[in-house]
Order: sequence, then C-alpha cells, then structure tokens
Amino acid sequence: MTPFMAEFLGTMLMILLGDGVVANVLLNDTKGNNSGLIVITTAWGLAVFVGVIIAGPVSGAHLNPAITIGLAIAGKFPWANVLPYICAQMLGAFVGAFLVWIMYYDHFKRTTNQANILAVFCTGPAVRNYIANISSEIIGAFVLFFTIMYIAGAEVTTTKVAIGLGSIGALPVAFLVWVIGLSLGGTTGYAINPARDLAPRLMHALLPIKTKGTSDWAYAWIPILGPIIGTSIAALLFLQLQP
Repeated sequence: MTPFMAEFLGTMLMILLGDGVVANVLLNDTKGNNSGLIVITTAWGLAVFVGVIIAGPVSGAHLNPAITIGLAIAGKFPWANVLPYICAQMLGAFVGAFLVWIMYYDHFKRTTNQANILAVFCTGPAVRNYIANISSEIIGAFVLFFTIMYIAGAEVTTTKVAIGLGSIGALPVAFLVWVIGLSLGGTTGYAINPARDLAPRLMHALLPIKTKGTSDWAYAWIPILGPIIGTSIAALLFLQLQP
C-alpha cells in the first residue's frame, strides 16, 4: 500500500465513523437518536484510532492537511509530499461522507431539521462570531499538533513508522482527540482538520437531500484556516523548544 492510498483509506474510515456517529445521534428514527455529545466525542476519538491503525505504518497517519503542513514547517515531512497527502486526505473525506449518506439514507429522508443534516457533514458555530470561532479552531488545532509532537518522540508523524505495541500505539492520539472534543468542542464542533470539514461540506452541497438547506459556505473558511494557523504556531513553538 502506498502512502497516498494509506492516507486516503485512513481518512475515509475516520470520516465514515466520525460523521457516522453524528448521523446516528442527530438524524430521525436511528437507534442512537439524541444520545448526546459524549457519544459523539467518544466515537470521533475512536474513529481517529481506526484511521491511525490503517494509515500509520505506511504514511504516518496524518489524516489532516493541517497536520501535514505543520509537520513540513517543523522539518518532519518533505514539502514535496504535502500536496499529494492533502489530495489523498480530501478524497478520503469526500468518499467517507458519501458512505455516511448511503448508510443513513432512509434516516436522511425522515429528517427535516436542516441544521442537523448539515451537522452530519461539517461543523458550525454554537455562537456565530468569526473572531471567536477561528480562535477556537486555532487553539484546538494547536493542542492537537503540539501534543502529537511529544507522543513517542514524534515517531508517529514520520513517513514510515511502526506504531508500537500493535494497535495500542494509536490510543494516545485517540485520547487526545477525545479530550479536545470534550473540553474545546462546545464552541465550533472542533473541526481541527480542513479535510474533515471541507470535503464533507462539498458532499453535502452535491447530494440530492431534499430537506438539506444550504451548506453554509460563509462559515467554511473558519475550519480551513483556523486549523492551519493552529498547527503552524505549534510547529514553530516546537522548533523553538528543541535543544
């Protein structure tokens, strides 16, 4: 398996499971309807766990354009590979979102709440204040990247890695995403990943869902720019702290 395919498959499965739990909680007549934020944040952490297991040994499991850019800034990843990785992540997220629609097709048909349908695919602010919203995404992505750089001496971020301890080696990243969701996710839904938000938002715009409403493109720049700024700041700080 190539690094491109690893990033594609890892991101696809992450989005399938991550957006899938939101569909399970928010769409009508599902088994998990109204089960709450704890269910969503827990499953998102485990979704990242699955993606890291699949992609980690081959690509390093970036699964996130902001992580890829941050690693390049930190000198841990070649700039020449940044664009191919981002393309793989975007394609994986796009396909993952499509699979969620297939999985919950009947429940999308039974749901009329436009905000809930949109939330399956992408994030949105609890209170729309663009300065506060982008600050939330910057902080969340900063915590994500800065902590990852100290997991196993940043070994999980190189191009080819052995995750270590089998599947258990991916758990620290899952716990990290879980705590970010629980602690910092109440403002914007903690996208902290441009591919996680942009590609599924585009899928929302394209899918034939009668009651879907708009895709809120006015907000879409926040979960793109915010995470990139956050990981870039974290990468620069990491460099300054190295001996």
